[in-house]
Amino acid sequence: MQAQFTHTTPTGKTSISGKEYLFFSGFSYLGLHALPAFKELLKQGIDEYGTTFVSSRIANTRLLLYEELEHALAVLLQQQAAATFSSGYLASQAAVQYAATKGELLYAPSAHPALWKGQPLIPAQEWSAWAAATVDKVNAHPDGSFVIVTDSVNPLASTINDFSWLQQLKRQVLVLIDDAHGIGVIGTDGNGIIHSLPKHPPVQYLLSASLTKAYSAQGGVVSGHAADIAAIKRLPLFTGATPMMPANAWAFLQSFSLHREQRRLLQQRISYFASLTGNIGYLHNPFQLPVFLLKESAGIEKYLLEHDIMISSFGYPNPDSPPVNRIIVSAQHSEEDLYILHKLLLNR
Repeated sequence: MQAQFTHTTPTGKTSISGKEYLFFSGFSYLGLHALPAFKELLKQGIDEYGTTFVSSRIANTRLLLYEELEHALAVLLQQQAAATFSSGYLASQAAVQYAATKGELLYAPSAHPALWKGQPLIPAQEWSAWAAATVDKVNAHPDGSFVIVTDSVNPLASTINDFSWLQQLKRQVLVLIDDAHGIGVIGTDGNGIIHSLPKHPPVQYLLSASLTKAYSAQGGVVSGHAADIAAIKRLPLFTGATPMMPANAWAFLQSFSLHREQRRLLQQRISYFASLTGNIGYLHNPFQLPVFLLKESAGIEKYLLEHDIMISSFGYPNPDSPPVNRIIVSAQHSEEDLYILHKLLLNR
């Protein structure tokens, strides 16, 4: 789809050239960026901390708020420690730079570019075939030879990756998982993929994530064993980078009740739309994620745009990649919005 430009940040709706569209694209799965209560918390955070913290994380004057945020995130993600960054991309880059010192990087199919170190070879295999080959490769080498690098959720395919095969590993290995599209959405209290990862002694986890996709807090996090996080906090990507906006950190810490309510609302909206569209064969959402993949649906983005609906339709991870058509449901959408979209899909 040709790029459409707006002068405002979309909510459940957006305005293009003075015309209003229902907006089923982007992220902000919990809809917090447009929620008045969350915006008020962010304003209070700015009043308390200003728009930035005027020192690095390793300077002799430090902001206790960041330590409080990292402790809260470590608890949420069930890890020993956490480090925060100004973006999820930066967090994943710091994680993979550290991980590369621990062994050869074994990339999973469709690993997000935020996890790339240089131009890695991303396997074209199906997930199950790649997993089986990875088990064989890891088990055939000494402990610590490899680091497995993967996403938790593939938002392009609307799938949650299966990690049960990690229990077959017999050698010690670090597993780096980008949970940007899992944290805040799946798991108990939104703790992401950690709830379904096997506890297997040879496997040690390092988790990175954006705090923006679900929580609308501009920042990122890496969590894991205390020694790993301490080492990451010595990397230039941490020591030399501007920390996340303190008002975002403060608003996140004050909004756990909003997270729970918006996640409950999101799950209701996903279930409602899934029930409406269960007989539409080209709509794919096997894991009750906020992403409904439109398979074999060339031209549907134009049809919906003509009926005042904007969906996600662009090439990824590169601009010249084949476009992927997806419907992104968020807690901002009303049942009426979803019903309108459902009727258009039926009548196509």
